[in-house]
Amino acid sequence: MVSSFVEKHDRPIHRFLEILPGTFSWTLILFPVWGSFWIPHYVAYYIILFDIFWFYKSAAMAISAVVSHLKLRASEKYDWLTDAKKVKGYNKVHHLVIVPTYKEPLSTITRGIESLLKQDFDKKQISVVLAFEEREGSDAYEKAKILSNKYKNSFANMITTFHPDIAREVKGKSSNQAYAVKVAKQQLIIRRKMDIRMMTVTSKDADGELSPKYFSCLTYNFLTSRHRYLRFWQPVVLFYANIWRVPAPIRVISSLSSVWQTAVNSRTDRLVNCSIYSTSMKLLDDVGYWDVDVIPEDFRIFFKTFFAKEGNVDVEPIFLSAITDAAESTSYLKSLVNLYEQEKRWAWGVSDDAYFIKKWLTSTNVPFWKKTVRVFIVLEDHFLWPVNWFAVTLGATIPVLLNPVFAQTVMGQNLPRISFGILTTCWLFLAVILIVDLRQRPKRSEHATLFKKLTMPLEFILMPVVTLIFTALPGIDAHTRLMLGKYLEYRVTEKV
Repeated sequence: MVSSFVEKHDRPIHRFLEILPGTFSWTLILFPVWGSFWIPHYVAYYIILFDIFWFYKSAAMAISAVVSHLKLRASEKYDWLTDAKKVKGYNKVHHLVIVPTYKEPLSTITRGIESLLKQDFDKKQISVVLAFEEREGSDAYEKAKILSNKYKNSFANMITTFHPDIAREVKGKSSNQAYAVKVAKQQLIIRRKMDIRMMTVTSKDADGELSPKYFSCLTYNFLTSRHRYLRFWQPVVLFYANIWRVPAPIRVISSLSSVWQTAVNSRTDRLVNCSIYSTSMKLLDDVGYWDVDVIPEDFRIFFKTFFAKEGNVDVEPIFLSAITDAAESTSYLKSLVNLYEQEKRWAWGVSDDAYFIKKWLTSTNVPFWKKTVRVFIVLEDHFLWPVNWFAVTLGATIPVLLNPVFAQTVMGQNLPRISFGILTTCWLFLAVILIVDLRQRPKRSEHATLFKKLTMPLEFILMPVVTLIFTALPGIDAHTRLMLGKYLEYRVTEKV
């Protein structure tokens, strides 16, 4: 009944669900303002509950980050190749690496490919697809020619594709990868009869540098998994490639993002493939590959397969690093703009929420609690993205400042103290996060003096301002655009 209703009124329901996140976030952001005049006690309860929620989130992140960091270090030392070779089918496994790129410098793409050459796994069991956009013009063809000539004998296959502009497709990573993997299937599976059941597909950003043991570990996990055709594998994505030379605000955001990515790899209840990830070619083929009418591709492909396979798809962590660039440009100001645009594009993942909710409503073949937990966790992260900063940073002060009468009550006098006490404890968790970040960062480069390294922890004093500008504001920007129907166009993060 619900399914037929949603299908019959798909467009208005979809539009309503697009308006919902922005309405929700603006309501919670403005509630302490107007609520302070009319129902200040309820505002106080809201702020205290949110602070307790933030305490839990901070503690969970700190603990999970430590656990993941220890697993990461252990996994880096482990001999995955020897274990993989002992498993039946090792010689039959083939890894297809899709590298979507648009206007990225040749040096950036080369750096990413070089990380594939450093793999301890047999490169003749790895094929690379350089997925260019046709609209890039002659530069794309020139880069393809240079890279093909340079690496044509380094891997089993070196394929180049040029994604054309196709009607009703959204320009971006998702449609580019869908085109590239179909070309690869035509060349490798249909023409050359390679076994689709023994092939993995890795989506790798052009600047991504995979750990030298990544494909050995992936091979072992793929061969030993009883559910290899229902799995994604997720490495730890760290924004550290240029961490020493980017401006301080970018370094703060990139550090927090890196530790978050580290932490979430130990939270399999929250883990969704993101940015750089692997899965089986068979799973992708079964569901029709990435969707071509959306910008966010990673969460979308997970939930597309999750609902198509009756809730049996999961993401398994690989505790090996995938090093990528933090946002950077040719000047200080342009780098900050680049970071803002990147964060806004990530926050645009909220545009997928309408799809997730409709699938939750209509997928009766997926166990209720399994689909509910999966969807709710994503909605929680997306809906609260712009809200967190305002509730945590300003929440306790607003009722007291706007309502002097309430400020004289017992609740009004205690609200700032209670909130301050809870949030002060969170600084202990921030200290843990900072230690994890410092231990994971690459060694000091020529871009960083010893003085800079020693004073770098002090940069986290900027966190309240930096997280407002580069987390809360891009989030509310994305929510508001979606609410008003001003859809975002794909914008690649500039690389230098």
